[in-house]
Amino acid sequence: MSPAPFAFVGCIELREILGRRARDERELMEALEQVPAESIYYHTDSVFLRRASGATVYANDFANWVGAQIGDHVLAERLGMVDPFQFGTLEDLREELVSIVAEHIADLSPVPRVVFGEPFFFVRSHLVEVPTGLEVRTLAEFRRAAAEVDMSAIYLHALDARVRRGIPGGHFAQWIGRELGLVGLADRLSRVNPYLGGLEDLRRRILELLDAELAARPSTA
Repeated sequence: MSPAPFAFVGCIELREILGRRARDERELMEALEQVPAESIYYHTDSVFLRRASGATVYANDFANWVGAQIGDHVLAERLGMVDPFQFGTLEDLREELVSIVAEHIADLSPVPRVVFGEPFFFVRSHLVEVPTGLEVRTLAEFRRAAAEVDMSAIYLHALDARVRRGIPGGHFAQWIGRELGLVGLADRLSRVNPYLGGLEDLRRRILELLDAELAARPSTA
């Protein structure tokens, strides 16, 4: 029985401003406790869709705001070191962020705040899927498509699928394991941390795994 095809899908992001903002670190902590989980996702995970190269001082919006607008580089460093890949759910990630800010401000008086900078505006996003027209059935075809597809498709299938859609390992690992029967490759893909570098680096690491598999098993191409 031939495998079901894999259709690459890109996306565009529609942003929704929530009307919640923070002017100091205590307000940031309180908002982190209360905003929808989708807003936590927007300011940590979907940063990678907006900054495909990964070229920012810190890996999430919270750390960048604390560092650039408040000038508290100690807290910025702590928030910037949070790796979303280490947390099972967005609620676990939220708890860690809140804990870091709470511990930092516990003995500070006054709490560091914006003086001349901009407040932090909380946002969440909605993804609109965009078909790419790329559909594949073999590992070799998959590799060629993954190398040329729009970066938003890498984000949708490898990162958003894991976090927002709850698919272990993402769409790539799921299809390669289920449809091609390459369980080992699927496992290796599922262990790729999408938060190390930008989406271009994520694509590169995925292609390296695919190339190694194709070199070792040319008959599966």
